[in-house]
This record gives sequence, structure tokens and C-alpha cells, in this order.
Amino acid sequence: MKQEPEVFSISKVETGLTQDQSGRQRRYLISMGLRTACFVGGILSQGALRWTLIVGAVVLPYFAVVIANAGRERGGWAGSGDFVPPGNDAIESGQKPAN
Repeated sequence: MKQEPEVFSISKVETGLTQDQSGRQRRYLISMGLRTACFVGGILSQGALRWTLIVGAVVLPYFAVVIANAGRERGGWAGSGDFVPPGNDAIESGQKPAN
């Protein structure tokens, strides 16, 4: 099979909405699959392992939602421009104003 070359991003363009949503769905489904495995394992096991798996099945939905919702904001701040701290003078263009 022919291997595709690695593509590098040279801009601040975010991933598309469809691609972002499919990634969120994938992360959520993986987390819920793990939760289901914990629940079934908790039913089938005994002792301390049972209670550990049941606690995992109860706690995992919270983390699944948090992980799934951590989508588009990962790329950093997408403001209207670069941040300039107040009080700094701007760099002058070097051209003298006409009198």
C-alpha cells in the first residue's frame, strides 16, 4: 500500500467542523466503551476488583463528557490579532510625517 506523505500545517486555520465533531464522537464512544467494559467486568468479577470497576463505570461518564467537549479550544486563542501588553510603545515605521 502506498503511504501518503505527512502534511504540515503552516497557518492558523482550525480543523473543519465535521472533522472536529467526528473526533469528539470517537473520543466519547471510546470512553463509553471503556465504561461498558468496567460495568460488565464489575458484574463478573469479585472482591476489590468488582468495586474498583463499578466506581470506574460510575465516574467515567463525567470524564467522557469533559474529554469529548474539549474540542475546538485546544488550538489556542483565536483572537483578532496578536496580544500587545498595555503601556508598550508601537514600533514606528521609520518614515517622517509630512509637515
